Amino acid sequence: MDLTRPTKIAKPIISTIYTADPSAVVGQDGVLYIYASHDMDPPAGCDRMDRYHIFSTVDMVHFRDEGEILRSDDVPWGRPEGGFMWAPDCGFKNGKYYFYYPHPTDSHWNDSWVFGVAVSDHPHKDFRDIGYVKMADGAKVGGWCMIDPCIFTDDDGVTYFYFGGGAMPRGCRLQEDMLTVDGDVYEMEGLHDFHEAAWVFKRNGIYYMTYSDNLEGNNRLCYATSQSPLGPWDYKGIYLAPTGCDTSHGSVVEYKGHWYAFYHNCSISGRGNLRSVCVDELFFEGNGDIRLVEQTATPCAAVDAPPVRDARTKTYTAPLCEEHGVRYTKVEGFGGRAQLHIAHGERAHTRVRLVVNAVDWSYINLLPDETARFTVPLKAGCTNTVELRWCDGKADITALTVEPIE
Repeated sequence: MDLTRPTKIAKPIISTIYTADPSAVVGQDGVLYIYASHDMDPPAGCDRMDRYHIFSTVDMVHFRDEGEILRSDDVPWGRPEGGFMWAPDCGFKNGKYYFYYPHPTDSHWNDSWVFGVAVSDHPHKDFRDIGYVKMADGAKVGGWCMIDPCIFTDDDGVTYFYFGGGAMPRGCRLQEDMLTVDGDVYEMEGLHDFHEAAWVFKRNGIYYMTYSDNLEGNNRLCYATSQSPLGPWDYKGIYLAPTGCDTSHGSVVEYKGHWYAFYHNCSISGRGNLRSVCVDELFFEGNGDIRLVEQTATPCAAVDAPPVRDARTKTYTAPLCEEHGVRYTKVEGFGGRAQLHIAHGERAHTRVRLVVNAVDWSYINLLPDETARFTVPLKAGCTNTVELRWCDGKADITALTVEPIE
């Protein structure tokens, strides 16, 4: 099999906005959460990546947008111009969720990467920035090309932190505060052709590290194994062939008795800086080796009953049509987050700009035979206004359904 070019292109599971670099984590509530980066549309290279969203599922078929949890404006120590909110991860320790994200501290972005940390009592909301990862002496952890954080807590409760780009894989232990390195930072030895995107998990007593390689224009995901969380590592091979996107970044997780490979491609946009998250089931050989993942255009099999919509969900079918879009007024909210379901009759990919209560949430995609979904905060009462402004020409908007999720 030729593993230097894509053979099959998967259908993304998240399509309303562009997302990449998925870190899949099972929360303490039994829900699977996807912590992904957000490719803002229109892009400017990868400079405008910002506004992290979280997605969740209980059945591996339906994926809910939990809404935005953090943007560069929320980071007081960050790059003054914002942007550059790249691949994140999230871990649980001592009753709290810790969200890790790479972000520069200076306008000279590639020389000033550090790893921001935001904390919450919940896996999907109310995160607040608490600074960035440091050495015990207060020195910053990061620097040139130091991106892609991964957090892993072992069975004995010890937490490990992995990161690295530019062919420089690193790992260390963290102290109980989840902010301070415990001891030294080590180079991860034994990895073949490491580029970036480290991800660590454990199965049957064996530690696995997955990462992307350096195949130009068609990065692949590889893996290595070890008897120790900090290596040395034994390279095993490629488990995800090229996806049609120049970059590759993924995670591996067990959920409800099945293993899954999350990754991204650019099948919706055709552009490497407007990517989309995908998932396929992952299988192991009897000796623990990972089989090559089959990238599919079909959903994973359901592992549970589908989620039930909140009884307060309401559908609006008669928008005000205006020259530059449509507008729904007197939309009811309950003072919390609500997922907007936007039904349409478009037969080709088009975009609209979503504006809610005068807040611009940027472009969203309308794809044939798919309902667009995007979560926003709404005010209590019938006081909200939802606008869908034309971007690629007039769109055939047929209904707006508002589903409260808290």
